Amino acid sequence: MTVTVRPAVAADAALIHGFIRALADYEKLLHEVEASQADIAGHLFGDNPRLFCDIAEHDGAPVGLAIWFYNYSTFRGRHGIYLEDLFVVPEARGLGAGKALLRVLAQRCETEGLARLEWAVLNWNAPAIAFYDSLGAVAQTEWTVRRLTEEALTRLARG
Repeated sequence: MTVTVRPAVAADAALIHGFIRALADYEKLLHEVEASQADIAGHLFGDNPRLFCDIAEHDGAPVGLAIWFYNYSTFRGRHGIYLEDLFVVPEARGLGAGKALLRVLAQRCETEGLARLEWAVLNWNAPAIAFYDSLGAVAQTEWTVRRLTEEALTRLARG
């Protein structure tokens, strides 16, 4: 009963899309998923990808994923990793898949000299917050995420 982590490959596109939908369902945001399997495949496995994915497997069966990309800290003067999604299927939680996925990203940060690994978590997701706290992750409560989408984004873009 071991958990391993491997880089996603193009043949994983349907699996990845399914995990994204399962995560959105858990977060009560399934209605917001617009990305198709083809969108995900194109961004992860197309020419010059800027999005990356690792798959956790337990005894050879896929049980979770981490979707991430590089960001940059102007204050630190170095790149980092932003973890967009971390998901482990409910029946595999507690087996170490989430920690294994985060460990691989932390190792990447260390190997590549990256400044930090960061992500967002919904404030109601107490199990995830407790898990992140157990790893030593620190909440950045002094920052508030702001977002422009749809009409507001278009309005700003068009002046």
